[in-house]
Amino acid sequence: MVTVAAFARTAALVGDPARAGMLTVLMDGRALTAAELARAAGVTPQTASGHLAKLAEAGLLTVARQGRHRYHRLASPAVARMLEGVMAVASMPDAARPAATRAPSIRSPGPRDAALREARTCYDHLAGRLAVAMADSLVARGAVELGEDGGALTPAGEVFLRGLGVDLDAASGRRVFCRPCLDWSERRPHIAGALGAALLATCLDRGWLRRSEGSRAVAVTPGGRLALGRAFGYRQACACGDAA
Repeated sequence: MVTVAAFARTAALVGDPARAGMLTVLMDGRALTAAELARAAGVTPQTASGHLAKLAEAGLLTVARQGRHRYHRLASPAVARMLEGVMAVASMPDAARPAATRAPSIRSPGPRDAALREARTCYDHLAGRLAVAMADSLVARGAVELGEDGGALTPAGEVFLRGLGVDLDAASGRRVFCRPCLDWSERRPHIAGALGAALLATCLDRGWLRRSEGSRAVAVTPGGRLALGRAFGYRQACACGDAA
């Protein structure tokens, strides 16, 4: 059982602006060096090293050594879910906040960057408008059943996704296979778990999506617009994808 003290320690770690900045950068699933994370957080390498040591000690980060470098990544999807949840609460419209915490003006929920709102990585799965559209389509065609806390792939869904090239065999394992994840910007669920990771991997491997350097945003390629439109009825809402 989690104690109040343990909860407070974790919240305090995440609540520091520099540490929050470094954790946010790692939400795309990459492993970065202390120098790279220092630049992202706007602190000195020495300061970053101190922050990273605390995050690793608390189990929020894992560290791997390769040659002369040490690479830091989020310790688990659970850490990414926690960060995404905090972001969702932090970006709530003022009308949904307690009166004592309301800001002077109403802000739109989610990221201001249109590319991030359209499609982004949430650790190892896809988030944003595209991800929600995919989840809606899979539910509507009876391919996936989503509840409040979990989800399941139907036999028809297995046939459909294998037809798209999704490696469902690799997705099976100890981790949760399918679950809903409340989207930070859309405020509706997208698909997480091993199935969500497999869907993202398929989109990247087939060239339907392309990672954006230095950002969690992923760009929808011209071929991806066609393929995702046919498979999920997706229509891009903004000119934030591949312009080629």
